[in-house]
Amino acid sequence: MSNPTEQINEIKKLINQYNHQYYVLDEPSVPDAEYDRLMQALIALEQENPTLKTTDSPSQKVGGLALKAFTQVTHQLPMLSLDNVFDLADFNSFIKRNKERLHSNKALTLCAEPKLDGLAVSLRYEKGILVQAATRGDGAIGENITENIRTIKSIPLKLIGVLETDYPEVVEVRGEVFMPKASFEQLNEQAKKRGDKIFANPRNAAAGSLRQLDSKITAKRNLAFYAYSLGFVGNLQGDELTEEFFESSHYQRLCQIKLLGLPMCPEVRLLSNENESEAFYQNILSKRAALSYEIDGTVFKVDDINQQKRLGFVARAPRWAIAYKFPAQEELTTVEDVEFQVGRTGAITPVARLKPVFVGGVTVSNATLHNQDEITRLGLKISDTVIIRRAGDVIPQIVSVVLAKRPENARDVVFPSTCPVCDSDVAKPEGEAVLRCTAGLFCPAQRKEAIKHFSSRKAHDIDGLGDKLVEQLVDENMINTPADLFNLTEVQVSTMERMGQKSATKLITSLEKAKNTTLAKFIYGLGIREVGEATAGNLAAHFYTLTAIEEATIEQLQAVPDVGEVVAKNIINFFKESHNISVVSALAELMSWPDIVKKSADEQPLAEQTFVLTGTLTRMGRSEAKAGLQSLGAKVSGSVSKNTHYLVAGDKAGSKLTKAQDLGVKVLTEDELIALFTEHNITL
Repeated sequence: MSNPTEQINEIKKLINQYNHQYYVLDEPSVPDAEYDRLMQALIALEQENPTLKTTDSPSQKVGGLALKAFTQVTHQLPMLSLDNVFDLADFNSFIKRNKERLHSNKALTLCAEPKLDGLAVSLRYEKGILVQAATRGDGAIGENITENIRTIKSIPLKLIGVLETDYPEVVEVRGEVFMPKASFEQLNEQAKKRGDKIFANPRNAAAGSLRQLDSKITAKRNLAFYAYSLGFVGNLQGDELTEEFFESSHYQRLCQIKLLGLPMCPEVRLLSNENESEAFYQNILSKRAALSYEIDGTVFKVDDINQQKRLGFVARAPRWAIAYKFPAQEELTTVEDVEFQVGRTGAITPVARLKPVFVGGVTVSNATLHNQDEITRLGLKISDTVIIRRAGDVIPQIVSVVLAKRPENARDVVFPSTCPVCDSDVAKPEGEAVLRCTAGLFCPAQRKEAIKHFSSRKAHDIDGLGDKLVEQLVDENMINTPADLFNLTEVQVSTMERMGQKSATKLITSLEKAKNTTLAKFIYGLGIREVGEATAGNLAAHFYTLTAIEEATIEQLQAVPDVGEVVAKNIINFFKESHNISVVSALAELMSWPDIVKKSADEQPLAEQTFVLTGTLTRMGRSEAKAGLQSLGAKVSGSVSKNTHYLVAGDKAGSKLTKAQDLGVKVLTEDELIALFTEHNITL
C-alpha cells in the first residue's frame, strides 16, 4: 500500500478499532506493543504528510499547543445537578412523589448507575467529529476543555459503530471524567519522588488535570470517561431530533451511545421495579473498595424518557433522577484547640483545630463549630476525642464527642469578650446565635473579607486580585477599604512579593475596567448583610439612584420585592455607620454606572402586577419573557400565591398551573403573552 492517504486511513481505522475493543468493549485484541507500533507509524506518516493530519486522528491524543486561558461555552441544553438522599426512607419518598406526579401506582422501571466521583462534561460531535467539550460550570455556562478532552484515550475523536451512517448531525453526549485509582496512585507516587505536592483524592487529581492549560500534561494523567446521558441531539440549525434516532429508554440510549464508541460504566443496570433499588445500592456499596474507580453513591433514574419529560425539573435538578449517597465516612480524632475567625459581616465563628485525620479521601484538620449553641449541643471541650464526618462527602463536621475518652485536662471553650483580630467590642444581636465584632471596616479581618467580596466575580470581577493578594495589601497597610484599590499604582503593585510587572499591569487594567459598573452590582459589592444579587437588583430597579437607597425609610425599603423587615434594618444600619458612609462616598466618586431612566406610568402598564412563568416556552427563552415583563413594570416571581395576577403557562406546565387554577389565577398562553408584548411595542 504505497498511497500515504490509504496507509494513514487504514492505520487510523485499526487504532480506532483497537481503542473501541479496549476501552468500550473491555476486550483487547492485540498486545500493547503492536498498538504502540501502529501509533508511531501513524505519527511518522502524518509528519511526512502534514496536510493529511486531521482533527479526528488518534495521534491528536498526545496533546496540542498550550492554551493561554479557557474560553466559555454556553450549553445548548442546561447541564443539571442531582438532588441527594441519604437513606431508604428519603429514597422511597422520591419514588412516591414521582408516582403521584405520574398519577400511577405502577412500578417504575429504573436505570441504576454508580455515582462516579469525577467531573461532569459534555462532548459535542458534529457530523461524527468531536468539535467541542465543556465542563458543567454553573449549569448554563461551562469552560471549553476540548484540547484536554481530546487526550483521553477512552473518548473517540470520531463516532463509530452501527449508527455511523444515520446518526444526526449533532450528538451531544454527557458523562463523567474521572481518574482511575491505579492512575491516581501512580501520579502521587511520581509526585513524591519529585518532591511535589500530592493530590488529596482522585477527584481533585482529575479536576486539576482537566484544567491544565497545557494538554500535553493532561495526556500524561490517564483520565477516563463514562457516558451517562444525552444532551442536545439534532441538526446544525438547532432542531432537536432525539426521538428520531434514539430509544425512549434511558438505559437503551446508553447502550446506543456505547455503539457509537463511547464507554458506559459496566455496573449500569436496568431495574424492572423500584424494589430492586436497595439491593443494587447495597451491592455497589459492598463492591466500592474493589472497584477501579471512586464512587460516592448510586444514581437512580426513571428509565422511560416520556415519563422523564412529564416529571420535568425543579430548580437545577431533574425530578426523575436522584443520587442515593453512601453513608458519610467517619473517623475519630482529637480537638487540639478552638480558634475564632472573623468574617466579612463581623461574625465570629469558632473553628476546631483537629489532629489531622484522613476521612473520605481527604485529610481533615479543621471543622467549623458554627456558634456557641452548637458547642453547647455537642458538649465539646478542648482535648476531647470526637467523631469527624464529611457530611455528604464534602463538608467536615464534628458529629459527637466520645465522652468515655475525655481526658482530665480537657478545657472549656471560652468565647472572646472582644474581637480576636482588632480587640473591639463584640455583641450578640437580638434573635441571633452569632457573636459579631462591632468595628466594621476598622477591623482588619472584616476589611479583608469586604474587599474580597467587592472584587468577587458576581460583584466587580477584578481579575488578578486573589485572596492572598488582598490579605497582603491589607497587612502592608496599602489598602484599608475597597475604595483604596483604585488608588493603587502599577509601580506599587509590581514591587510586592510574588508580583511581577505583567501581574501588576493586569491588575491595574482590571481595576480601571471595574470603575464602570451598574447600580445593582455596586450595591451588591458593598456587602450589606443579606443583600444578595437579586435583592441588590430589586433595590436598583425600585429606587433608581444610590441617594434614594441611602435615604430610604424602613417602610419604603419594605415596598421593594423580597425586602423584609430584617433586610430593611440591615440596609438602614449599614448607611448609618460613618465609616460606611465615607467608603461609599469615596467609591461613588471613583466609579460610575449608567442612569436608570424612571419610566412613566404609560411606559409601565404592568406595574404592581405579579407574573409567574412555567413550562417550556417555544418562541422565546424564559429569560427573554422575564425581561420583557419587567420592562413593562411587572414583578416576575418564581412561585404561585394568592398575590399572583397572571401565570404564563408554556408546554408541559406542571404543579404551578394546577395551583394557579385552584387559586383562580388568570392563565396566559405563550401566544397571549406575545400579543401582550406586541400591544406594548416590546420586541424580543
